[in-house]
Amino acid sequence: MIRSDFHMHTYYCDGKDSPEEMVKSAIEKGFTTIGFSGHSYAPYDMDCCMDLKQTAEYRRKINALKDKYSGKIKIYCGVEQDIFAPLPVKPFDYSIGSVHYLKTGCGYTSVDYTPQVLANMRDQYFGGDIYALAEEYFKLVSDVAEKTGCDIIGHFDLVSKFNENEEFFDPKDPRYIKAYQSAADRLLTYGIPFEINTGAISRGWRSGPYPSMDIIKYIASKGGRFVLSSDAHSKENIGYIFRETEELLAKEGVEVEIFVPGCK
Repeated sequence: MIRSDFHMHTYYCDGKDSPEEMVKSAIEKGFTTIGFSGHSYAPYDMDCCMDLKQTAEYRRKINALKDKYSGKIKIYCGVEQDIFAPLPVKPFDYSIGSVHYLKTGCGYTSVDYTPQVLANMRDQYFGGDIYALAEEYFKLVSDVAEKTGCDIIGHFDLVSKFNENEEFFDPKDPRYIKAYQSAADRLLTYGIPFEINTGAISRGWRSGPYPSMDIIKYIASKGGRFVLSSDAHSKENIGYIFRETEELLAKEGVEVEIFVPGCK
């Protein structure tokens, strides 16, 4: 089983537990390497991200834990960089590039906050056309590597978080397929891995990981690379169902690699 997890959040942003609690849990679970990925400063949604003061404290804390637990586990200090967020002033060990919001009117609206927020955005800003919303989302995703300079592409199809039973759209609709394939094709040119993210499973929204298996197989057919991550927002969910996910992927002939920051 993969014994590294590079997508984790603490109470410095929208997670539940302290960094040290996360470290101790990872050690208990047998992990050899972890990376913290606090949400980058995003002034348009301060409820979920780290402010500038918290970002500085987060860096200090993670770096202190690197030394404290150096004989037990390898720790990296990363950031989950939203495409609209200002780039960090100081470098991190690695970054995950993600799209969480769409520009709407004079502000930004989250695609993954609640089903009602997504429905309201569809109706108010896209004339009830969910496929137009998805097309806008994947257009932004196609730019995420260029705009953020990320090392990992985060939850590629986050827009499908609330679509477990196709409440919002048919994932086999030609417009949806064209939108995600166009985004994937562009991102594949950067040669950086896509994460296979189990976070929505642990939070009860999905039965399978991001991206969907159809998308995973498409990316794999084009030579795409993958890393496995939990997007854990609590210590209990570090490495959530990694073994089962690896077994599922193996049946489809899809391999995941061990991510090493600094090695693209």
